[in-house]
Amino acid sequence: MAHTSLNGRRVLAVVTTYGVEQDELVVPVQRLRDQGAHVDVAAVSDGEIRTLVGDKDPGKSVDPDLTLDRADASSYDLLLVPGGTVNADTLRLDEGAVATARAFAESGRKVAAICHGPWLLVEAGVLEGKTLTSYASVATDIRNAGGTWVDKPVMRCTANGWELITSRTPDDLDDFLREIGTALEASG
Repeated sequence: MAHTSLNGRRVLAVVTTYGVEQDELVVPVQRLRDQGAHVDVAAVSDGEIRTLVGDKDPGKSVDPDLTLDRADASSYDLLLVPGGTVNADTLRLDEGAVATARAFAESGRKVAAICHGPWLLVEAGVLEGKTLTSYASVATDIRNAGGTWVDKPVMRCTANGWELITSRTPDDLDDFLREIGTALEASG
């Protein structure tokens, strides 16, 4: 990656304890930490995070840094929402996760969501006027929530006073992380 330092930048990754797509959590967390960002993985409940590969095969287990209810969301520069169908579907039913996503958007802070992750933003009601991408099956939900869906590896949208970075699948992680790095560098 071209980015040299994200020192001082803080990222909050929000997940459930089962079903997050392994590479959509593990790869961004590791790369952002390698670039100097402080990344906290916040699970919506206590316990080990059991990831999946391709929504079906067991992946790595990850220890969360804290639970979402213990995170001071206002102290982070960016909210990272990994996908995985089970993770995203469960996440959008969690009031704390929905409130956190809404708070980031309403306060003008950055949000990055990949694959099915934008489901959380649909539920938070913050996509009106935004252009974004996702896993293709989420497109109708995005449109119904007032967003414009595009089929691109990465989309960065600054409409409505907050920045949203989205990608489709783990295949787009390099593009996704490049845009996250650029956005975080610009924020300080």
